[in-house]
Amino acid sequence: MVNVEAISLYGTPNIGVYIFANDRFALIPYDAPEKLDRKIAENLSVDAFRVSVAGTRLVGIFLAGNNNGLVVPRVILDSELEHLKSLLDVNIVVLEDVRETGIGNLVLANDNGCVASQILPKSAVDRIADALGVECIQMSIGDVPFVGSLSVATNRGVALPPLATEEEIKSVEEALKVKANVLTVNRGKMFLRTGLVANSKGALVGEDTTGHEMMQLQRIFFQ
Repeated sequence: MVNVEAISLYGTPNIGVYIFANDRFALIPYDAPEKLDRKIAENLSVDAFRVSVAGTRLVGIFLAGNNNGLVVPRVILDSELEHLKSLLDVNIVVLEDVRETGIGNLVLANDNGCVASQILPKSAVDRIADALGVECIQMSIGDVPFVGSLSVATNRGVALPPLATEEEIKSVEEALKVKANVLTVNRGKMFLRTGLVANSKGALVGEDTTGHEMMQLQRIFFQ
């Protein structure tokens, strides 16, 4: 039985702003409540490590990656980067020449492929592809460039917002080599990553998510 649980963090259902997770580990804010470690272990079946990025809690906004690699922004502190390297056995690349820092908003990836925002320069996309060990395409979703904040991908499925066109859904499926379907979280919110953290083993979702949204989430990722 796959576990999917609705939670809040720091009094908000926007839990994905604060958490990065893959099938090997989760990264959570340095001051997250201890119960979050337990929720992650129970639902995602991975250990959680406490980190900061640019001195903040916004781990989910700043980081992107898959089971092979992690992409971090130029604003990460040297001490934070060294901490990540000491914790994790994955490729870590710093996008030093990229003005945008919310990398999690700009990159959607699993172990089969990667979809990057058209905001990113081609040189950065090539570095992301190398770090993650996958091919990377560039596109937008519903004319919105923030493909990472609109969507959530695992090795089992991809959730896209209702504004995604049929053609865009097909392009994402071809890039990530898994089925994609549309979803909202937290009562109709389309920026899925802000309210959803998922891996191949389970998911955490914002506490405002409805029963219908939970059922659709299960269908996308776990059936």
